[in-house]
Amino acid sequence: MTNHAYIHIPFCIRKCRYCDFVSGADIQLKDEYISSLIVQIKEQYENEELKTLYIGGGTPSLLDGRDMEKILSLFKPADNAEITIEANPETVDENKFKHFKQLGINRISLGVQTFNGKILNEIGRLHNEKTIYKALNNLKNIGFSNISIDLIYGLPNQNLSDLKSDIKKAIELDITHISTYGLKIEKNSYFGKNPPDNLPDDTLQEKMFLYICNTLAEQGFEHYEISNFAKKGFASRHNLCYWQNKNYYGFGINASGYIGDIRYKNQSDLKKYIANPLDREEETVLTAQQKLEEEIILALRLNNGINIDNINKKYNINFEKKYSVILNKYKKLNLLTAENGTVKLTKKGILLSNEVMCEFIN
Repeated sequence: MTNHAYIHIPFCIRKCRYCDFVSGADIQLKDEYISSLIVQIKEQYENEELKTLYIGGGTPSLLDGRDMEKILSLFKPADNAEITIEANPETVDENKFKHFKQLGINRISLGVQTFNGKILNEIGRLHNEKTIYKALNNLKNIGFSNISIDLIYGLPNQNLSDLKSDIKKAIELDITHISTYGLKIEKNSYFGKNPPDNLPDDTLQEKMFLYICNTLAEQGFEHYEISNFAKKGFASRHNLCYWQNKNYYGFGINASGYIGDIRYKNQSDLKKYIANPLDREEETVLTAQQKLEEEIILALRLNNGINIDNINKKYNINFEKKYSVILNKYKKLNLLTAENGTVKLTKKGILLSNEVMCEFIN
């Protein structure tokens, strides 16, 4: 049974310079896209009660209430379902979001990235600091109490003082969740083709990350996943379904899903998706070893880490024996800890998480 679903909305007013997601699609194709999305949902969704539904993009908040109603009416959410929509500050229209709330959307993920106007302009964002505050005031006035913001660190010309200012302002917003991502230059993004000058070096990015962790912890945010911090009870339930290796639907262009033993990705070409939304670009039947490796890597992203007893029972292995060489190596380097029946990354290990995780893949 699958109790989680992701929906991808690819439309943006303008593509950000760091973004290589399938986004920025021509908004004039919106009606055709929604029609094809509806075809896919009706064909593949099996009417289970959904515990979480996440509408991402792109900028899904560009859709109007009627568009959203067409989509959400196809699903059967559980009574306490978490229904999230991503939004950019400049798209937070009060009347539209009142309608969204009436449709059951109860969690907002707001793409702030930074409060610094010069840096926002340099990375291709359309909003400014004033727009951020206006959007958040509107959301709170409407009655949204579960609000997350995204921040990026390691941005062009960003120094430690800039980052500290961003974190201070984020804390003052009185919100329940903060996601912080280190900038990655993706080859298909604008920055990938036009590398920016004055990027913070690795040492400065490490200082930024440690400052974020320590400061948010002091303010009552639990660092529950590598990039995510939440007040008690407000961790993203949808994203936890990924990290806990649960099944989920993926609807829309380039969306990924995981059903049974099959991981799949939908068409990444918009015209192909509109023409045939049921045609998958990729589909992989996972072996038992691949499922184990995914479980390990995903669990290591979480602050709770790997529950050794659970993974032994689920995969019929002796985890500590099977991976003894890797565990001993990274415990000596202080990148992993193994205590109280769990294995997890240290703070130092989080900074080198990709290196550690790769060791568990054959």
